Amino acid sequence: MTISLHNPASLAKPSGFTHAVRCGDTVWLSGQTALDADGRIVPGGIVEQFRQALSNVVTSLREAGGDPRKFLSVTIYLTDIPDYQAHGKEIGAVWKELVGRDYPAMTGVGVTGLWQTEALVEIQAVASV
Repeated sequence: MTISLHNPASLAKPSGFTHAVRCGDTVWLSGQTALDADGRIVPGGIVEQFRQALSNVVTSLREAGGDPRKFLSVTIYLTDIPDYQAHGKEIGAVWKELVGRDYPAMTGVGVTGLWQTEALVEIQAVASV
């Protein structure tokens, strides 16, 4: 099977990783934080960061020929689980706006920190194409 690497021009240039790797009908999506195109974490709280991180994952998936309605699994790494839970309705609205009403297999993991110290959330996924 052919393996193809995908790095959307609209996202911050990756260093030491590839945004999306496609092999056959599966796409593995690298963890995305709330980096904007200039490589800075977006201002605001968890909802704004969730929106940017999920948007980055969706952009990577589309670059690889996929559709976010075909996510197989999503893992969300969080530095503050209670903050995420407190904004659950707003985060759910962002999910529905960017992905749709259905949810894939999902995991939320509390962590002590992420690569960018100001990042509150990182999202990693696998999708079918």
